[in-house]
Parts: sequence; C-alpha cells; structure tokens
Amino acid sequence: MPSVVADTHAVLWYLGRDSRLSIAAANALRSAVEGGAPILVASISLVELTYLVVKGRLPAIALQALRDALADPEFGLALAPLDLRVAGALQQIPRGDVPDLPDRVIAATALSMHLPLVTRDGRIRSSGILTIW
Repeated sequence: MPSVVADTHAVLWYLGRDSRLSIAAANALRSAVEGGAPILVASISLVELTYLVVKGRLPAIALQALRDALADPEFGLALAPLDLRVAGALQQIPRGDVPDLPDRVIAATALSMHLPLVTRDGRIRSSGILTIW
C-alpha cells in the first residue's frame, strides 16, 4: 500500500496500540509501513500536540512518543511539511465543513499529496476528502 497521512489522534492511537483505532485504519497504517511506504504526519500535528499538552488535555509523554517515533526509522513515520502545496490545498477545504485550523491543515496535507487521510473525525470524513476509518 502507498503512504497514508495520519490525523493526530490516529498516529497516537497507532503508536499506543489503542483500541479506539478502527480495524480499517490500523490495517491501512500497518500496510503502508509493511509495504515500505511511510505513514506521513502533518507537521502541524506536532504543533497541535504541543498545544494540547500545554492545555493539560494530553500528557507530555504523547508528544514525546510522537517525536521519538519520527526520529526512529523503524517506526515508519515521516513528517510532511506545511508548504505552498498544502497552503494551496487548504483553500479547497471549506471552513464551514472543517472549522478547526489544525484539522484543515491535516486534511489539506493529504489532499495536496493525493493520499488518503486516516481519521476518525466526522467533519473531515464528510468533507469530500479521501479518508480511511
């Protein structure tokens, strides 16, 4: 399977082997890595996690786990940049459909790379973006 883009919660649940990750999502993530394609993590996910840790909504270990996994090639993760292509794709995702900016940037990352987004987010899934859940 080719690469997939993982929403912030999806990559955390994948790393933590969390049962909230759907079977289809887990299979897509695992298949990408086993096929030699990285799971792409939007760079804004690191910013989003930092914000959630500072607000006390997630433990600091969540951010550290993602950083460690990105630094270790064995995990099969790669950071996807926030670049001009992503900024351009952002215009194709209506704010009324996906109002949260980090979610819009994550969706735009997948859209700009022509890859499916692994996400449980109902607003993103109903926005027309190719998703897996």
